Amino acid sequence: MTGPASPAAISPQQYVQEKAAASGSSFYYAFLFLPPPRRAAITAFYAFCREVDDVVDETSDSGVAAAKLAWWRQEVQAAFAGRPSHPVTKALMPLAAPYDIRPSHLMDVIEGCQMDLQQTRYLDYAGLERYCHLVAGVVGEVAANIFGRTEPRTVQYAHKLGLAMQLTNIIRDVGDDARRGRIYLPVAELQQFDVKAQEILKRDAPWGYSDRFERLMRFQAERAHRLYDEAMALLPEADRAAQKPGLMMANIYRTLLREIEADGFRVLHQRTSLTPLRKLWIAWRTHWRGR
Repeated sequence: MTGPASPAAISPQQYVQEKAAASGSSFYYAFLFLPPPRRAAITAFYAFCREVDDVVDETSDSGVAAAKLAWWRQEVQAAFAGRPSHPVTKALMPLAAPYDIRPSHLMDVIEGCQMDLQQTRYLDYAGLERYCHLVAGVVGEVAANIFGRTEPRTVQYAHKLGLAMQLTNIIRDVGDDARRGRIYLPVAELQQFDVKAQEILKRDAPWGYSDRFERLMRFQAERAHRLYDEAMALLPEADRAAQKPGLMMANIYRTLLREIEADGFRVLHQRTSLTPLRKLWIAWRTHWRGR
């Protein structure tokens, strides 16, 4: 099993830059405000996350996807042993030690994607929280290290913020995930609000957007807002300036969540998004205001 090929004419640095830019993610707009060395590190790390995530999202055969994830595990081990072979790891390795990016961080991200291959439901919030820790909390920790931190509590802030942002993603993507046969909303909470899994999976069912579904989604949104507030309360003042890119992402994601709320949680048939210009404006406003 080999990793994805890349054109020989493209350097590892160009490869990760194009990978990050092509995703259209809110993260990319926050990267623009970083000094070049930190921008290079977060771009390479984010490209790694995208590569691994794409294995699950773009590979229909679960056996093939599992084999690709196994390849990435081997690649991480080889890369930290001084033998990177993929453009992403070649770009990332020179920056790993300066920004405390460890093999365990990358392995956790891979493990989170592995969970997507193995389960399509989460019985309760505790199970979902474990998944979010791997695919978002760990990512938040690495990002906080790259942005620059001096206080241990900043790691707690980053994990909490990553959880809030991942829950926002889950709310936004209910319809997209249903098309793949996935429901990330905990089964216990579907039962709490009397929403059947089949009602979500059959997005064109006659039941439409019921009051039950809206109450379920409002419950999810309120929890996400609570986590954003808790994350902001954890961020030490000493690290606030360095962590501006994380605050930019938080403001972009929270604006998206409020848009979804204002639209009545019409997430089964559409995927709410912000325009690139609006994301850039939110990032610039956060940079200017510092919060």
